[in-house]
Amino acid sequence: MTTNAVRPPAAAKRTVAILQYAAAALVALLVLVPLLATVLNGFKANADLLLHPFGLPKEWVWANYSSVLGSGSFWRQMLNSVLVMAATATGVVTLASMPAYVFARMQFRGREWLFNFFTLGLLFPIAVAILPLYITLRQMSLIDSLWAVILPQIAFGLPGNILILRGFFSTIPRELDEAAAIDGCSPVGYFWRILLPLMRPALAAVVVLTMVASWNNFFLPLLVINSEQLYTLPLGIQQFQGQFGTDWGRVLAFVSLSLVPTIGFYLLAERQIVAGLTAGAVKG
Repeated sequence: MTTNAVRPPAAAKRTVAILQYAAAALVALLVLVPLLATVLNGFKANADLLLHPFGLPKEWVWANYSSVLGSGSFWRQMLNSVLVMAATATGVVTLASMPAYVFARMQFRGREWLFNFFTLGLLFPIAVAILPLYITLRQMSLIDSLWAVILPQIAFGLPGNILILRGFFSTIPRELDEAAAIDGCSPVGYFWRILLPLMRPALAAVVVLTMVASWNNFFLPLLVINSEQLYTLPLGIQQFQGQFGTDWGRVLAFVSLSLVPTIGFYLLAERQIVAGLTAGAVKG
């Protein structure tokens, strides 16, 4: 004798849906309210901002944004940030995908031990290793260059991304390996021509996470870059700090404009990013 599965009533489904939408709306508010406050406060004079930090500007000070956009230093710092971000993302994806492929698809003695050795890098954030890192960069004559930011960001970005990409490589059916071998495809050709195109959503997610971390990095550039010509955008905020005060209106205008490239890139790559993160969550 079979029994029908008990289905939740329509009212319960509706309640769950309402709670989900309410939670999504709350998260959206937590993200959008600070962002909107930053943009609006960029239109305020310092006195208005200090007296009414969450209200609309009493007088719209467009000069805050126009002075930032008209500044050559802003565009130079943006170019430096773009160069550092692009080089870091390229290096991380290229160098992380190859060992992730090896750890996921190949069998050899000591594979798990070597993989665990790589993941130990997650235990050492860049702030903990900054002193030996600075000494190493100085010995390599890289201090006060963009390479002093790019290379450490690549190195410290590898462990986590190898871990992520290994999981994605493991989900690809192994029948593809046999089919590629029968067709005479070498392991290198199989990696570049077949696996990487299949990994496009995962690679997009890794690229975006790496780019956002690089774009927002303040601590490392602060320590290794001395010349204002090489400043990235996070360091550019210092130009609005004087001996007796800070021009907070221009600081917030600067921060708002600095967010535009990353938001634009996310909107362009949104489909790939969501597909990669969703696939990872489901397959993991």
